Amino acid sequence: MHLSPDHRRPPLLEARGLAFARNDEPVFGPLDFALHPGEVVLVEGDNGSGKTTLLRVLCGLLAPGEGDIRFQGEALTLARIAPQVALLSHANGLKPELTTIENLRFAAGLNGTRHGISPPTALAGVGLAGYEDVPTRRLSAGQKKRVALARVLLAPVTLWLLDEPYANLDLDGINLVNRLLENHASRGGAALITSHGAYAYTSGRPRSIPLNPAAGSEHGPRRDAAHRQESGR
Repeated sequence: MHLSPDHRRPPLLEARGLAFARNDEPVFGPLDFALHPGEVVLVEGDNGSGKTTLLRVLCGLLAPGEGDIRFQGEALTLARIAPQVALLSHANGLKPELTTIENLRFAAGLNGTRHGISPPTALAGVGLAGYEDVPTRRLSAGQKKRVALARVLLAPVTLWLLDEPYANLDLDGINLVNRLLENHASRGGAALITSHGAYAYTSGRPRSIPLNPAAGSEHGPRRDAAHRQESGR
């Protein structure tokens, strides 16, 4: 993806020394990174490395064990970030007894819609025109993922947190996710996406944050101490 993040503006989301532990066992961190408007950043890690937990911390659903998170320059709180973020998780959050369009209208009623888009155009935008009256329970896993992506597309937010957005999608669906990310970034939005390797970009590669139980920053494990040891300083 050939994206041009706007580094002239303050970071949309910034983490310093961010870490999380469960039952006194480290899950990830400490991490240092910043996400700017117009940028897509990939969080990479194996299964169990804490990718989903990181997104839950960043959207305010879990409290960090250590460190500081700032959203648009101010301390992150759930009340502050909730109206500004769209979260795509493994649980797609769709109501199976509702049709696809009813699910999107329900989401729009709760969260509003981005200017210039409606539930029908969002559904068409993910390749599901003609599926408006189909109950969600009758869709395939890939089609349900597309409806969940349409809900993200509807949301009037600047920050997307997408957990394994390529899962259950064929090549056409992967290309769709890439287009949605590129368009969101071009509007001045930003996205943090997770993957354990099952992804395929069609044009370039975004900046990545490697995630593992050892301490790491956006460029990999912290290297300042190691560098001093190697250099004798």
